[in-house]
Amino acid sequence: MSVPVNRARRALTAAPADLLLDRISDELARSYGITDVELLQVDYRLSALLPLRDGEALTTPGHPAWRCFDHQEPVLADGAGYLPVGMRGERRGVLRFAPAPTDPTVLTELTEIATVLGHELAAVAAGTDVYRTARRSRRLTLAAEMQWELLPGRSRERPSFSLAGQLEPAYAVRGDSFDWSDDGARLWLSVVNGMGEGVEASMLTSLAVYALRNARRAGISLADQAALADQAIYSAYQGDRHVSALLLELDLADGVTTVVDAGSPRLVLLRDGAVHEQPLEAQFPLGMFEGTDYRPQTFPLRPDDRLFVVSDGVVEATGQNVRYGETALERFVRRTGPVAPLDAVRSLIGDLRAFVAGDLVDDAVVVCLDWHGPRP
Repeated sequence: MSVPVNRARRALTAAPADLLLDRISDELARSYGITDVELLQVDYRLSALLPLRDGEALTTPGHPAWRCFDHQEPVLADGAGYLPVGMRGERRGVLRFAPAPTDPTVLTELTEIATVLGHELAAVAAGTDVYRTARRSRRLTLAAEMQWELLPGRSRERPSFSLAGQLEPAYAVRGDSFDWSDDGARLWLSVVNGMGEGVEASMLTSLAVYALRNARRAGISLADQAALADQAIYSAYQGDRHVSALLLELDLADGVTTVVDAGSPRLVLLRDGAVHEQPLEAQFPLGMFEGTDYRPQTFPLRPDDRLFVVSDGVVEATGQNVRYGETALERFVRRTGPVAPLDAVRSLIGDLRAFVAGDLVDDAVVVCLDWHGPRP
């Protein structure tokens, strides 16, 4: 690692949580003569890159900053440089700087520094609101604030899989959510939809997610995870409220997938360019009845398979009295093959917004999982 990269790393790790961009600006000026630095964070809708300091939001898809965000590669244009900022597949935004270097070695070093910045942004997130506040173009509802704080992130990558998810309407989502975790041998994914409206739906979903996490971290089977979450929700609401959920566990060594369908969203498989709705054994939603026993089912994934998990809010989205529907969903899923999961998710949400001519009224959640096959 070069001396400038080491200095930048030390400056970032020693910086107060709210001064990361100031410290990195000082180091870039000192090492490379760069005098103009800005952090552009992607907003909750995945539709705007918002400056941390003063400036206009960038919403034009062809802008160099968006090309950098979309392709996750450095872009040089009009004397400025744009570098992807993120960590482990979680895209946080773009670092813009000027003047742009002409030396490829310098550009490589700056790219490393932008990655270090992405890790530090994640590290300080719990201790400051500076970066959260700057990446919203309008106020979140209280329910949406609760839902976004519940998420594990918006995208994740390992050699064996890539994963991404999105909530809509981003600034007013209520009961839809997702969660994931992996330990190098298995990946767990859950997509949940708590019934009701506003904060009540968000509180119900939060209980479900935390109950599932608690059960998962106890090391028990997927069916038992569902059963324990079911008990927790029934104990709190006595059957008056329930949560629709899809629980999935992927064995990263062989692609064997275990699923529990508890009144779940749809599971759609894209394989070799063909779309199939994966048949699932429908079981009761979590918390509907006392002491429900859940049964797992398994199916194999092949390398390069893609799974979409979508809630009813996707297929039931309505524009001009016409439902989006299963046919439109399958047609769109088929077109997503060449793009990364986050881009596929963002494109599907964008297609839904165009269909309804604005933000969705009802909650919708979309999660996309690519299984690349076993990797060391």
